[in-house]
Amino acid sequence: MAELFRMPAVAADAAAAVLSAWQVAERAPFAKDDALVSIETDKAEVDVAAERDGVLLKTLYEAGAEVEVGDPIAVLGAVGEQVGDLGALLAELGVGVTAPGEARQAVRRDVPEEPVTERPASPESPATPAPVPAPSSTAASSAAPSSSGPDRGGRVFSSPLARRLAREADLDIEVLTGTGPGGRVVRRDVEAAVAGRRTPAAAPVPVPREATPAPQTSAPEDTDDTGDHEDIPHSRMRRAIARRLTESKQHTPHFYLRATCAVDELLALRQRINAVSPVKVSVNDLLIKAVATAHTQVPEMNAVWRPDAVRRFGTVDISVAVATDTGLVTPVLRGAENLSVSAIATRTRAFAEQARSGALRPADLEGGSITVSNLGMYGVEEFAAIINPPQAAILAVGAARDEAVVRDGAVTVAKVLGVILSVDHRPVDGAVAARWLAAFTEAVENPVRLVV
Repeated sequence: MAELFRMPAVAADAAAAVLSAWQVAERAPFAKDDALVSIETDKAEVDVAAERDGVLLKTLYEAGAEVEVGDPIAVLGAVGEQVGDLGALLAELGVGVTAPGEARQAVRRDVPEEPVTERPASPESPATPAPVPAPSSTAASSAAPSSSGPDRGGRVFSSPLARRLAREADLDIEVLTGTGPGGRVVRRDVEAAVAGRRTPAAAPVPVPREATPAPQTSAPEDTDDTGDHEDIPHSRMRRAIARRLTESKQHTPHFYLRATCAVDELLALRQRINAVSPVKVSVNDLLIKAVATAHTQVPEMNAVWRPDAVRRFGTVDISVAVATDTGLVTPVLRGAENLSVSAIATRTRAFAEQARSGALRPADLEGGSITVSNLGMYGVEEFAAIINPPQAAILAVGAARDEAVVRDGAVTVAKVLGVILSVDHRPVDGAVAARWLAAFTEAVENPVRLVV
């Protein structure tokens, strides 16, 4: 029996997702747990598996289309099922598609419209509008387009994604003209309105008859379109990174603590571990374990800010920053306080491989109270990182280097590592963060406690 396959909610806060690629061709069979389609969210690309054996009768969207969660994206059939009149089947299921050759767009008719914003008709508006004379060509060329703010009255249909984008852009969605099915306001309508607002037509400036315009002596302010350049379109991940980190700097009160850790013993311990362990351990793996140890000793740091309370966690979940070709992702290592160093090494490597191949699940990227970001392998001595909301802290790790240090009154050379802890001041006070950084430094400089 044919049924609709809808865009799944692969992330808790996603109103829409991009259909990256179909993994099964039309009219091809598939088995349970086979990947049907790849879906891209703001955080990761996910393969959606089939729940039962069947056949893919019809795809309703091409790869690359952005589809709202819950909208039908394909028609699935039972094993061996064939359909003679596909158009009749689509009509029976309440789905319409555009004519062949045009971009395919599914229209839901089997369920009520999405929640809509409504605007009551103006009481001053007549029941039947008076006819409007056609404007002359001169007037038409100077008048603003009627789609910028029609007085339609009644209900204004809009998708959840369009409403969210309009809110973020501070636009009144009621004055937009929809180009979606049935006049529905969709994403492209909001984006067009935002683009139009950013590039308003310049009003002509009258010049006195006797005056002569002064020659332009300076270059235009916007020179982005000059010279040899390449514009790389923003991916969903890049837009999400930009949005989240901008919000973090705007709304999260950061403060910063800096420390220098002697790592001679840590490096020696790593060498001894790697001599006998089948899993090679990195310096970063040992530092993650040190973060887990500090969180155990200072549990006040294992918290996040919530609108109504400070939420403190019972387990230590640590995000590990992984650089990919498309952007930075931060998979979460859960229960790190109970993991051995070799187990941490195994899981962080698996996360790195999944991140670079696009195989991370949305659940892998959610949670945690602190992130570890290490740029030491690039020779960076130190840097201050931006907190990944809603987490409370991020530890920025630099490169280990030889420095002169004073020990027992004598100057000697030691390997030292610089770290900067960025902290959200809402759930964590400075004294708490200072105690945490002292516990972290102690664990790094006396690393035997990391393996016992």
